[in-house]
This record gives sequence, C-alpha cells and structure tokens, in this order.
Amino acid sequence: MKALHADSKSDALAKMYEQSFTGMDYFKPGQALETEIVSISRDCVFVRLNGKNEGLLDLDELRDKDGKAAVEVGDPIRVYFLKAENGDMRFTTKINGSNAGAGMLEQAFLDRTQVEGLVEKEIKGGYDIKIGEFRAFCPYSKMGERRSDDSAECVGKRLPFRIEEFKEGGRRILVSNRAIHEEARLERLEALKKTLHEGMVISGPIASIQSFGAFVDLGGVQALLPVSEIGRSRVEDIHAVLSVGQEIRASVLKVDWQNERITLSMKSLLADPWDTAAEKFPEGSKHAGTVARLAAFGAFVTLEPGLDGLLHESEISKAGAYGAKNGPGLKVGQSLTVQVIGVDQANRRISLKPASSVEEDATASKYLDGPDDTETYNPFAALLKKK
Repeated sequence: MKALHADSKSDALAKMYEQSFTGMDYFKPGQALETEIVSISRDCVFVRLNGKNEGLLDLDELRDKDGKAAVEVGDPIRVYFLKAENGDMRFTTKINGSNAGAGMLEQAFLDRTQVEGLVEKEIKGGYDIKIGEFRAFCPYSKMGERRSDDSAECVGKRLPFRIEEFKEGGRRILVSNRAIHEEARLERLEALKKTLHEGMVISGPIASIQSFGAFVDLGGVQALLPVSEIGRSRVEDIHAVLSVGQEIRASVLKVDWQNERITLSMKSLLADPWDTAAEKFPEGSKHAGTVARLAAFGAFVTLEPGLDGLLHESEISKAGAYGAKNGPGLKVGQSLTVQVIGVDQANRRISLKPASSVEEDATASKYLDGPDDTETYNPFAALLKKK
C-alpha cells in the first residue's frame, strides 16, 4: 500500500509538472507577465514562469549606461512574451520596432501595453509613427505632456506610445504619447498623497508663471502659488519677484485631491507684522509711508511690508493736506508722513492722519526754541510761540 501511495504521489507531481509546462502554450505574443528574476548569465536574464520553467530575455535590455546589469536576482520585473524558440520561452521588457509583429501589437492594444515608436515625420493633423514594419498615426492633441509651440521638436525621436485603436490587422493604428505622460502623472500623484499634507513645508522650482500666480514642480506634480501668497506686501508684477527655475520654499496651504489642486504659500512662512503692530506703531507716533491704493473714503498707506494703515478722507480734509480742496490729491506710490491715531490689532486696522515730517518738526523746533530778544529775532518763530 505504501509503494502504491508513493507511486501515486510521483504520478501527481509528474502530471503537475507536465501541466505547468504545457501551460506555456497559452502565452500569446505581447502578453504581459509580472514575475521575478531568478538568475543572470553573461548574456541573458532568466525569469520565473509557472512550475520550474523559466523564460529568458537579453541582458542588453537591462544594462545601465556603463554596460553593467541594472537588475539583481529577486528583483520584480514586467516582461512581454515574444515567441517560443528552440525550446526557450523568449520575453522582452518593451515592445519596439525590432520585435513588433501584428500579433504583438494587437495584444499590446488589448492589454494597454506601452510600445516604442519612431516619430518619422509630421503629416496633416499629427505625426507618422513607425513601429516595426507598421505605421501608426498620433494626432497633435495626443503628443507630449502638453502642446508645444514647436511641433517638429519630436520628429526623429523614439518615444513610448499607448495603442488606442488597432484595426484591419494593423493597417489602421492610432497611438497616444500623452497617455503615457498622464499615467505617469497619476502615479506620481498617488505617491504624493501618501506624504503631502496641509501645513508641511516644501521646496521646489518654479515651472511656469502666470498673472495670477506661479506653478511649482513637486516631483512631476504641479502646485499653485497664488500671487496673493508670495509675500506680505502687494505684488504688482509677479515677474519682478519670481522667475522660472527659481527654487522656492513654501508651506502647503490647501490640498484638494478630488480636484487635484495643491495651493502653496510663501507668505505664511514670514513673520506677521500685525503681531507687533501696537508696539512698533504706538498712538501719536509719526512714520514715513507710501500710498498703496486709493479708495473713495481715503488712501491706504503702507508703513512696512504687509502692514497698511487708513488715511481717511475726513482727516485729509480736516488738515487741508495734499490739496484737499480739489480732492485728495494723492497718487499711488507717493511718499508721505503720517501720524498714528490708533491701532486695532485684533481687527488688523491702523488709523492715520496727515503729519509734518521729522525734518519739518526739527526746523520748527529750531525756531521755537531760539531766543526772541536778539538781533536774529524771527517774527515767524514768535508767532508760532504765541500759538
């Protein structure tokens, strides 16, 4: 009975081995396989199939720039079936012109496998792409991560594509290079979701600049730095403070994964001038300022970056300052001296009124403090003293 049991077990193992081997017949040209590397020889890489069987591919596909193997035994790898040859199951890591047959391209279309093609020339509406002995069409709208001003810059290059249409045995093939970029972007976005969160501080280069803000590259995913979040002071010309390629440091203000929007702020990393406004600008103190903007009720005067006070129209009229009889008479960018009436730190408001400058005060003090009974008697100073 024991011998019979042993024979049955041997038969079962033999049958399993036979089934695993015959299972190789089910591989179709272009079929993808997620597996691992089991050994590396001088010229070939061997990958695990089912059972004890192994597939092989050329090591040249996996060499680094120095000609050395860029993989190790045990590394996971994605390969595509080429053909059975002399008892070997041959695979490749990419489908390109040297191995792309009709069967492989059709399988690549069904599996959405990436293929490599040569951009031969521009034609009406897009590009003529050569993949092996087959020709494909890539519309302008499907080439590159975004539309380029130089449509001919990709001609002559070998680029990855996704087959989006395969008809008539390969006589009609439509491909997209942009789909590859979009898939890579989504992968980077998913990776970023695991590490990025509101409040964290990041660094990155400016990728592009618009009138409303700058886009910052976060490892292939772009975040918006609004113009209002660049600094404490008002930015009139964004190009005057930022440039493409400039490395910036900012905090993550808001993350909206649903709409794929990341908002940054450089301003939040700067000290808030309102925290010390009451101490730096006490009631009655005089300061030099600059008119930041005009309103119907007065003018906002910048005392320091990020801190504006209101010079109310009634205060201008009361003092008869700046040609008040003919209107405010102020211009944006004008320098002037103001006096602090009050500071409402909680509501971030400072009230101002027109004031004489420090130089004017010094001149007046000289005349007021001087003697009036000497040969240099000044009737103007005496008049001021009487007041």
